[in-house]
Amino acid sequence: MSEKLVLVGILPETMVIAPSEQVVWVSDAGSLRVEFDPNRCPFQSNLFQAPMGMRLMSGTPRPGSKPGSYKYKISLNEQLIGTGEVLLREK
Repeated sequence: MSEKLVLVGILPETMVIAPSEQVVWVSDAGSLRVEFDPNRCPFQSNLFQAPMGMRLMSGTPRPGSKPGSYKYKISLNEQLIGTGEVLLREK
């Protein structure tokens, strides 16, 4: 019997970053969209989008962002596939 390999991506549920770090998402499976609550986002923008295979970078948190938990939704090809969380720690 022949086999077809399917690679399944793993999404970290929680990513811990320092004020000098950024988050990078990438997908070879389709276009990617990451959306934070517009009223509760540590980055310059609450919405990040990239085509298949491109790195999606958050940039470092805005100066003055408070340490804590920031939740986001992640979509692949405009279909919601899950949620995630960025934990911003103190310096």
